[in-house]
Amino acid sequence: MEFIVEYCVVLVEPKYSGNVGAVARSMKNFGVSSLFLVNPCEIDEEARVRAMHAQEILDNARVFSGFEEVRRCLDYCAATSSVVGVKEKSCLRKAVFLKDFVEQIQGFDGRVGLVFGREDYGLYHSEIAVCDALVNIPTSEGYSSLNLSHAVAVVLYELFTQTVKPSVGFKGMGVVEKENLNRSLGEVLDLINYPSHKRVKAEIMLRRLIGKAMPSIWEYHTLMGIIMEVIRRLKGRV
Repeated sequence: MEFIVEYCVVLVEPKYSGNVGAVARSMKNFGVSSLFLVNPCEIDEEARVRAMHAQEILDNARVFSGFEEVRRCLDYCAATSSVVGVKEKSCLRKAVFLKDFVEQIQGFDGRVGLVFGREDYGLYHSEIAVCDALVNIPTSEGYSSLNLSHAVAVVLYELFTQTVKPSVGFKGMGVVEKENLNRSLGEVLDLINYPSHKRVKAEIMLRRLIGKAMPSIWEYHTLMGIIMEVIRRLKGRV
């Protein structure tokens, strides 16, 4: 069986057409062709000029009205940021370093979204919360903000350098399996009357743990079997 990872660059509400074109050029440089645009600016002539020989990437870009639509199309979703939480309990901004993410994702079978935020603000908390991982692009503390196209180029370069290394493929969970697992874990929280004021952080942390672990399909079925047995026994006590 052949295992293939498909990387998709996701730009959330890009403001400047030139940046979109430059991103397309970087994608062409590193062999990535799928570009998803969420509520983008107009793709004008400046984008065409800066894309150079990557016109087909702009032509074939998929446009979405909201991030929720994109999330449903992806098996694994990695938000990117140069700003991360420094506190252990800052689960929303608890990030993995780019190099660690690149090593973890090797051999994954499915569609992986690399999500980049707005030029002026980045990603909203609600967008980061539904991603499987937050990936930190290390930069100088003196000036941590990267140009959008530069951030994309850095991430794609790191991923590209790993393509020459052999990896053992595995069939990872798809979006349906992930939704089933999150829903079942939510049912467990309901059955144990988990405090409502802690619920959001708990769900984010569980999603991140699963995202870091990248369970295979076999591991997913084993985990679901355990969770369903827990649910059955908890319901028997009600």
